[in-house]
Order: sequence, then C-alpha cells, then structure tokens
Amino acid sequence: MAVRTYSPPWRRALGYLALAAFALFFLGPFLIQLATSFKTDADAANNSLSLVPNPVTYGAWERIFGFTDAAGLPFGRWLTNSVIVATFITLGRVVLDSLCGYALARLRFPGRQAVFWSVLGVLAVPGAVLLIPRFLVLKELMLFNSYPGMILPIAADAAGIFIMRQFFLQIPPSMEEAARIDGAGVFRTYWSVILPLARPGLITLTILSFQGSWNEFQMFLVATSDPQYNTLTTGLAKFSSGQLGSGTQYPVTLGAALLSTIPVAIVFFTFQRHFIGGQLSSAVKG
Repeated sequence: MAVRTYSPPWRRALGYLALAAFALFFLGPFLIQLATSFKTDADAANNSLSLVPNPVTYGAWERIFGFTDAAGLPFGRWLTNSVIVATFITLGRVVLDSLCGYALARLRFPGRQAVFWSVLGVLAVPGAVLLIPRFLVLKELMLFNSYPGMILPIAADAAGIFIMRQFFLQIPPSMEEAARIDGAGVFRTYWSVILPLARPGLITLTILSFQGSWNEFQMFLVATSDPQYNTLTTGLAKFSSGQLGSGTQYPVTLGAALLSTIPVAIVFFTFQRHFIGGQLSSAVKG
C-alpha cells in the first residue's frame, strides 16, 4: 500500500510562487514587446521597459498591416518567404534525415560507423564557420538570390539524423524481419513498417526543423542580397538597423517580431506532448 506524504500548505504556496516568478520572468520579454507595439517612437525610446504605453497608439500596427501611407514593413512579403522556406526545409529534413537515420541504424555497409562519427563531428562545428563556403558554393552553382539557394544547403542536418537514428534503434528488429519474410524490400520496410512506428521521432524532428528554419538568420543572410527574398528574421534585422527605414522604430519592429513568434508557438503547443515524449524516448538509447 502506497504511503501518502503530507505537504504543508506554506510549502505548496512557495512552490506556486516560485513557478509564477519563473513564468513572469520568461513571459516578460513578450509583454514588453506587446506594450511597446502600442507606444510612440519617443515613448518607446524613453520608457523602453514600461508595460503601460503613454499615450496608447495603433500607428505601429497600421504600418505593419499596410493601413497607412507611411513607410512601413513589407510584412506580407516577409511572411510569405518565411512560410515557403520553412515548409520546404522542414519537409526536406523529415524525409532526408529519416532516410539517413534509418540507414545508420539498420543497414550494414562498410564505413557505417565512420559515417556516424562524421555526423557527430558536424554537430561540433559552429555554423558560422560554414557561412563563407556556402556562399561561394551558391555563387558557383548560380543559386544565390533564389529559393533553392535558401533551402537546399540546410534541407538536411546532422542533429535530425542523430535524433532519427536513436528512434530507429529502439524499434525491435523483429518488425523488419517479419516484413522481409513477407517479401518487402528495404525501402518498403522503411516506409510502411518502420516509419509509422517512429511517429514520435518524426513529430519531434518536424517541430525542431520548423522552429529552426523559421528562425534561421545567418544562412538566409549569406544566401540572398535581394530584398524580395527577405524573410521575417532577415527583414526585421535590416529594418531595425536602419537599412530599410529611418531610425530605430521600436514599436513597428517589436510588433512585427511578436507576430513572427506566433506560428512557432502554435506548432510547439499543438505538439508539445509528442515533443516532450519524443525527447525522452530518444535519450533512452545511445
């Protein structure tokens, strides 16, 4: 029979108070973004941390959504570009990373361990080191200032390969043996038998890939120079630095930045349960 432990009310109250403090600490930047988007430029510069706009104005939102003739943000164009590249990068990583992960987990071929250790080695290389080589390759292949140039270099990543390999290692080999007895080939076994069993891993990879590609900055910065290919990250960075406008324009910038976080938040909270369960499962086997 389980013994129930008694927790004093004051201890429980302290726990809730600590959780509320941590929640406020993490939500603080978003509240500041929201409040600043309703401020004037002068109020935002003089009272940057204030949560009470004085006076309240909707000018920033009117400029974001194009309801005014004043110079604002091409937010719709940036949003469209972000959706296009994030969608195709996510699809590419789900397909390519799962294929590579399955090959490293199940197929026996010469040099398999060397390939796996090479993948782990890539994880240790800072992304900034690869920016110049990627730029030179894109220029040579005439992919600079194009959607393929923004998508193809990061359509597969080492972290996703490692995650999928860990999930495939947890699936009993007997499942594949039964499929092979029934006459299924390697790809049919992967697609029809193994891949559905790795659903938590695919969901985890989808969330991480979408979040990473949506927030990608360095790669898009070196892959494009034409403003029509600006995404939300590169566009907002150029706008806030004065390249696409005059002054800091904090209300407009922070309002657009707040909007750009909404798609990632929706995806994460929709699949949060699968994401946490997938992370715990991938940590079971090394």
